[in-house]
Amino acid sequence: MIDRRIKFRHIQCLVEICRQKSLKQAAEKLFLTQPAISKTLKELEEILGADLLIRNRAGVVLTKEGEVFLHFAEMSLASLQQGMAGVEQIGAQGKTKLTVGALPSVAASIMPDVALELAEIAPNTQLEIVAGSHSGLIDQLRVGALDLVIGRLGRPGLMQGISFTQLYEEKVIFVVRAGHPLLNAPDLSRIGDWQVIYPPKDAAIHPLVERFLIAHGVGKLPNRLETVSGAFARVYVPKSDAVWIISAGVIANELQNGHLVELPFDTHVTRGPVGLMRRPQEIPSSQEQVFQIAVDRVIRAQGLNSPAK
Repeated sequence: MIDRRIKFRHIQCLVEICRQKSLKQAAEKLFLTQPAISKTLKELEEILGADLLIRNRAGVVLTKEGEVFLHFAEMSLASLQQGMAGVEQIGAQGKTKLTVGALPSVAASIMPDVALELAEIAPNTQLEIVAGSHSGLIDQLRVGALDLVIGRLGRPGLMQGISFTQLYEEKVIFVVRAGHPLLNAPDLSRIGDWQVIYPPKDAAIHPLVERFLIAHGVGKLPNRLETVSGAFARVYVPKSDAVWIISAGVIANELQNGHLVELPFDTHVTRGPVGLMRRPQEIPSSQEQVFQIAVDRVIRAQGLNSPAK
C-alpha cells in the first residue's frame, strides 16, 4: 500500500529539485520559499526513511534511494499529465481526428462497439477506420498514415519496429452455409471435396492455417479461392457449398443469426493474440489513450479477455 502521508506536493517537489539541480531554483519554479521546499523534501525523506538528496557546492546529488524513487516519481507525474490531457480531450471544443487500421476480424467484432463507446466518452474525436490486409495496414502505420492498428500479431519479420499490446485471443474456424452436406458427417480430411475460401499469404492467419492443415494430414486443396474480403465471402458462402477458413471474429454475427454454421473441428491450436499496434518511438496522444480506454471497456463487456473465449 502507498503511504497516505505522501502527497502530490512531495512528488512535485523532488522532481523539480532534480530538474533544476537546485533547491533555490526549484522553489522559484514552484512559487515557494526555499525553507518551504526544504521542509517538503525533509518530510518526504522522513516518510520514506531514507535520504534522497545530498547537497554540495554544485547543487544536489541523488542518493541510490533517490535515483530509484525519482524514476517512479517522474513516471507518476507523466501519467497524471496524460490523464489530464485525456480529460481535456473529452471536453475539448472542435473535432480531433484519430485514424485506426482494423483487420477484418476486429472491424466486424469489437470495432462497432468501440466506435459507440468512443462517441460517448469523447464525442469530439473524429474516428476514421481503415480496413485492409495485415501487411498493408502495418506499412501505413510505419509511415504515419495510421495512428494505430488493431489486429492479430503478425510474423516476426513483419512486426519489426512495431509495438504490440495484447488485448485478447482469437481462433480460426471453418464455416459453411446452413444445410451444407459436410454438416451431416463432419470430416476435416474431406474439405477438399468442396471449394475452400483460403487466407492469402499476406493474411495474418495464413501460417496458422497452413500448420493446422499439415498437422491433420490435409494435403493440397485443388479448388482454392484466396481472399481477405469478408464482404465477398459473407455473400458467396451462403449461396454455395464453399468451406470458409476465417478468424472467428469476422463472422461472429453471421454465426449468431444462423446465416453461417461452424464446423465442429477442434481448432484451439490456432488461437492467437489480437492486440493494439503503434509506433514505439512515439508517446501515445491523449486521443489514442482515450481510444484504448474505449477498447478495454468493450473487451471487458464482451468477455473477450476470459480464458474460455
